[in-house]
Amino acid sequence: MPLRPGKLDPALLARLLASNVIHDERVAIRPAVGRDVCAIRMDGTYLVAKTDPVTLAGDRIGWYVVHVNANDIATVGAQPRWFLLTALLPEGRTDQALVQRIYDDVQAALASIGCDLVGGHTEITPALDRPILVGQMLGEVAVDRLIDKAALRPGDRILLTKGVPVEATAIIAREHAARLAGRFPEETIERARRFLDEPGISVLPEAMAACYAGEVHAMHDPTEGGLATALWELAEAAGCGMVVHQDRIPVTDPGGAFCTHLGLDPLGTISSGALIICAPPQEAPAVHSAVEALGTVCGDIGEVRPRAEGCLLVRDGLPVPMPTFPQDEITKLHD
Repeated sequence: MPLRPGKLDPALLARLLASNVIHDERVAIRPAVGRDVCAIRMDGTYLVAKTDPVTLAGDRIGWYVVHVNANDIATVGAQPRWFLLTALLPEGRTDQALVQRIYDDVQAALASIGCDLVGGHTEITPALDRPILVGQMLGEVAVDRLIDKAALRPGDRILLTKGVPVEATAIIAREHAARLAGRFPEETIERARRFLDEPGISVLPEAMAACYAGEVHAMHDPTEGGLATALWELAEAAGCGMVVHQDRIPVTDPGGAFCTHLGLDPLGTISSGALIICAPPQEAPAVHSAVEALGTVCGDIGEVRPRAEGCLLVRDGLPVPMPTFPQDEITKLHD
């Protein structure tokens, strides 16, 4: 049976990775379900590497591809430094103006985080109906500053910045505005289009503020599959359980209303721009304050628990298994 679009089934991915052998002992963070980067020990630092495509957005795709890669670098406390880009552009639909727009957005995004474009590949590719960009981001962090999800412990508080779904709010407003017309004022739709920049899909400032404010055990960037999938992935990667309260999860305005109107679950809708931060209970208030000092919303949404308790979402006062979304909710708009 053909596999559906979206992420691979976690059981299949885990089985594939179980046969992977890494011979270099310098690789400290290795591939696993819920692990988005690798970290390689160098002289006094870790080189952190990440690769990610952009497949669910078209407009301003160059801006997306930089930030979705940089965000994962930031989740381990590293600073993005170098970026490589593979651009696959559709035959018969690509002109110089499109190439220039993508390049300008990539350069603007890189400038906003102090990162350099150092290589890549570009081609016109048959059988595509839209551009596909694949980024590879490299960053670095001091050996004693690396944040490894294996440090997550029962009792840690789970914080969430900005709310959900930031990225989907912008995508819906930019690429599906016709579905919103007549239901939402144009000024609301225009404000949603600007979500790429305000509140923005970069989590680098919040991640750096959190790291320097107090002890942080883990961070995770909710992307495809939304917050619920990201929480499940984090629990899986760390070998822990969680209890998260749905009524404490900040939902963006107008993103939440867009999702209700379109029949999407905000918890399963692509959410770059939000950041999950897990910190010991005695450190969490300082981390929370540091993030809010940036002018960024930050909510305490739950607690890490022992693995045996499972990954749970409390809805209407009742705990249920955390839902996961192998197919992001926003893909329903392409049906």
